[in-house]
Amino acid sequence: MSVAARSAPRTEDELDDRLSEPRPATIEALQKTPGDIIVLGAGGKMGPTLARMAVRAARAADGPRTRRVIAVSRFTSDTVPRSLAKHGVETVRCDLLDADAVERLPDAPNVVFMAGQKFGTSDSPSRTWMMNVVVPAHCARRFASARIVAFSTGNVYPLTPVASAGASERTVTAPVGEYAASCLGRERVFEFYSAARHTCVAIMRLNYAIDLRYGVLTDLALRITRGEPIPIAMGHVNVIWQGDANRAALELLPMAASPPVVMNVSGAETLSVRTLATELGSRLGIAPRFDGVEAADALLSDASRFRNALGEPEMSLGTMLDWVADWVRDGRPLLGKPTHFETRTGAF
Repeated sequence: MSVAARSAPRTEDELDDRLSEPRPATIEALQKTPGDIIVLGAGGKMGPTLARMAVRAARAADGPRTRRVIAVSRFTSDTVPRSLAKHGVETVRCDLLDADAVERLPDAPNVVFMAGQKFGTSDSPSRTWMMNVVVPAHCARRFASARIVAFSTGNVYPLTPVASAGASERTVTAPVGEYAASCLGRERVFEFYSAARHTCVAIMRLNYAIDLRYGVLTDLALRITRGEPIPIAMGHVNVIWQGDANRAALELLPMAASPPVVMNVSGAETLSVRTLATELGSRLGIAPRFDGVEAADALLSDASRFRNALGEPEMSLGTMLDWVADWVRDGRPLLGKPTHFETRTGAF
């Protein structure tokens, strides 16, 4: 039974189980990419469930054989490492800004690179550039002989007309703001090592992942329940369930190549923010209020290549709306990390 066909998760443990569930294609991808897997920057919103998914897929792919799945982060508390250990994930504390510490990391032929900084860029642009450009340089050099899936973002693209399908991988990059520019810098670092060292790389331009504790839909539901007006100048978005995004990252491992493969990862639909809020308001029993007028362009990605290569995302929009409304209505835990999807200036 697919994750979308099941009843809504009621606890964070149930939610994380859903977000870390591999599908047959994920297991097949790991059968094609033997050896240990290291997840760099695994302490963020997606990293723990991606690492858990890697363990589950590896166990299914390898049978009695075992391989290590190693999550690397600063891990400022013991909570995440303890949870990951229960699910078979090894953890290593490392500040990826420390080049010597990166050199001491365990070897692994498969790397998922997730490290980066977005929020706080306006207050500390220098740290954002260090995290988004210098850290990738440390890691690309250390793991130059591995295959690497590197997380990036659709923010590297310009705003595109809503009437179009969104920016494709052929669209000329035109990042708006320092965060987006630094993310393009991250991509260029991996491109450099792919050319210089023949590192096999897949660059995953993600836009926007959600679970129930954060994401565009949760942001909208919270504004509705608080009676806050919803800004709609950035009137259209793409979203994808975090479990589908996790699967995409692992399924991209055997596709990594030199020069790098670039793939937009997002949902298939261009979604109206006004319509999403109206649908959530109907489920919550509260009419949303809106502020502004929809612009003719938005930050949108054409994910046709992703769907053609890896198949359709499994989670439907209707299920995401149902689950988010239930989660927010019942006051379940949130991450407190708004996406700021409404930002049109690139300032985060």
